[in-house]
Amino acid sequence: MSPPVRAGLGLGLSVAAVLLVAPPAAAHVSVTPSTAQAGTTLLLQLGVNHGCGDSATTALEVKVPEGVNSVTATRTPFWDVSRTVVRLDEPVTDAHGNELTERVDTVLFTATEPLASDLRDTVELTFQVPDQVGEALAFPTVQTCEQGENAWIQVAQDGQDPEELESPAPVVQVLAPDAAATGSATGSATASTSAPSEVVAWIGFAAGMLGLLLGGLAFAQARRQPGAVPE
Repeated sequence: MSPPVRAGLGLGLSVAAVLLVAPPAAAHVSVTPSTAQAGTTLLLQLGVNHGCGDSATTALEVKVPEGVNSVTATRTPFWDVSRTVVRLDEPVTDAHGNELTERVDTVLFTATEPLASDLRDTVELTFQVPDQVGEALAFPTVQTCEQGENAWIQVAQDGQDPEELESPAPVVQVLAPDAAATGSATGSATASTSAPSEVVAWIGFAAGMLGLLLGGLAFAQARRQPGAVPE
């Protein structure tokens, strides 16, 4: 077997192995971002990557996790939005100081036109992230289609690998307030590695300009003294 044939066969086998081993992550309702800082306001995108088999998507019903009391959906011409609310056992105060006696339980996005199975789209929710660092905020989502539905509602239990779930719910991990700052600091440190050379260059430039200025002043002063500088 010639080398090009062997190379082509090897590449084909590698691709086949990836297709067999890789989990169908793109088939799930995706979430962006998948992490958020505690206490911040988050714009969350839920991505619909396919229909129910070949059937077009007609609605998405998203259950809001407890601890998230106020949710705002982004307006879009492709989805009509409705919400269901439930009463709280005890009133809570939101980030604006308002007392809340009820919370949003589910948000229903109804497609103004069915979303074809070979197209994708996103819907958006804005809310304040709870202060419980380390908590996993699950947004179980039921995808209704013209024929059938996909229920992305499974949540990994303690010690369970989320990759083992067949129909995982979209999840956002709550991080400590300084977690993102740590990443930013790392990026800043990396970006600043070139700073010393730039500083040295500027210092050299300034010193050169200062030398020229002082030399010019000395020359001018010498010219004022008769006989100091020959013509």
